[in-house]
Amino acid sequence: MEKKFYLENVVYQIYPRSFCDSNGDGIGDINGIISKLDYLQDLGVGILWLSPIYKSPLDDIGYDVSDYMDIHPDYGTLADMDNLISEAKKRGMRIVMDLVVNHTSDEHAWFIASKDINSPYHKFYYWRKGRANNKKPPNNWDSMFSGSAWKYDKDVDMWYLHLYGEKQVDLDYHNEEVIQEVEKILKFWLDRGVYGFRCDVINQIYKTSLANGRKRLYMTGKEHYLNQPGNHLILKRFYDDVFSKYDCFTVGETYNIDINETKKFVDHELTMCFNFEHLNLERAKIPVFKKKYRPATLKKVIKKWQENLDWNTNVFENHDQHRSIERFGSLDYYEESGKMLAMLLLTLRGTPYIYQGEEIGMADNSYASLDEINDISAHKVYAQIKKIFPFFSEKKIMEMVDLNNRDHSRTPMQWDDSMYGGFSTSKPWIKDNPVDCQRTNVKKALADPTSLFHFYKELIRIRKDNPVLSYGKIRFLPANKNVLAYYRYDNNDSFLVVVNLAKKKIKNAFYEDGEIVLSSYQRKDLLSLDYLMPYECYLVKCK
Repeated sequence: MEKKFYLENVVYQIYPRSFCDSNGDGIGDINGIISKLDYLQDLGVGILWLSPIYKSPLDDIGYDVSDYMDIHPDYGTLADMDNLISEAKKRGMRIVMDLVVNHTSDEHAWFIASKDINSPYHKFYYWRKGRANNKKPPNNWDSMFSGSAWKYDKDVDMWYLHLYGEKQVDLDYHNEEVIQEVEKILKFWLDRGVYGFRCDVINQIYKTSLANGRKRLYMTGKEHYLNQPGNHLILKRFYDDVFSKYDCFTVGETYNIDINETKKFVDHELTMCFNFEHLNLERAKIPVFKKKYRPATLKKVIKKWQENLDWNTNVFENHDQHRSIERFGSLDYYEESGKMLAMLLLTLRGTPYIYQGEEIGMADNSYASLDEINDISAHKVYAQIKKIFPFFSEKKIMEMVDLNNRDHSRTPMQWDDSMYGGFSTSKPWIKDNPVDCQRTNVKKALADPTSLFHFYKELIRIRKDNPVLSYGKIRFLPANKNVLAYYRYDNNDSFLVVVNLAKKKIKNAFYEDGEIVLSSYQRKDLLSLDYLMPYECYLVKCK
């Protein structure tokens, strides 16, 4: 495998609005990120992925872009962005932008102009007359945020398509001019020095037709817009016209894809794709309903993707997911659980993605009512549940909403145990988590050599010092249903990884001849490993 920066380095996702506030307005910003670059360099990460910082009405906190070539004033200026790219480069780090081109904001200049049916921009979007004498939407598609995927505009006397929020209007990629405009955006940022893009809902950008979909409880219409052949043609075009001409990488947020579909998206289209199968193990097919998580199922899913895909995206958290320790471990064993997840993240084959705060073990927040929740999708899900299940109690509805509440991962970064966790001198834009801040914060983690932070730091160092942990092959070993054991190996080196995914104590079956280089229980001697303690993991360099 040819050596590449993204194969050897760890990605750290920053949610800018909640990372660090430099000017005391309660909102994280670019200068706040710059002030923490030394911390990130010390951790050892090489790529910083920023969630959207473009100009936006912030209806969906930046995933509704009104100007792709400028920065929202809350975060700073283009000059600040150039400075961030430069300062990161001085420390050996590269910046990745979030690319949101399935839709624009309804406040984007293109959409405003599109309301004139004689404007060339009218064909940038899906404007259609409705059914039943224009009284009903043009088709029966659902929005991902619940409800119809169409909104009527009385000034135009037509409906427009929005697979997400009403202010997030889908672009029409049947239009050659749309493709050309997106390529201009890509070149604008790559020429400015960014390393690449995380591509938002990128497997939904092409709608093959606008026919009615087969009726489902969720995502009616998906057979017409999800993973369509035309989608691949557009991404190949982006690759040929732009990506192949730069030293860059792209990762797709590719919802609801299997391994075979993933292989298509990484064939001269994207560099890699996120798979979310393991992140949906506690959700039923209708995602407002919860099902029981079982460690053995996580093991099965990890093995399937590792054994059948050459290069994976190793991830347990992001800005749309709940925090991982409570999902895959236990807060009663929060350091042990966190170290277990870190071991998987950084020793499985693929590019590791760390979400801000994951390296110190930040936990979910608590929400007593809908009034405390900022997330637009949570509010829409609440309204839909009330409509469909009016007999459900408020407590039951809030439990269902909470399963999909994205605010949990968007709480302010906990830098210390002071007011607002050192994130800002003012009240944050979103509800903070003072209880968890006392339990874990960066200042406390840095002072404790056995902390989760230092475990992450050491694992990243070991991965960098041993290319076999990046480029080497992987082979899984027969083990207890709740234990993952595997070799990472090449012609020169071999490592054994053993991970107890469960809370229970399990008899250890692995006594490899070698040296323990890292242990979550600080083991030094392999002969003492008769049993794996709850969530225990260790890494052995084999002789």
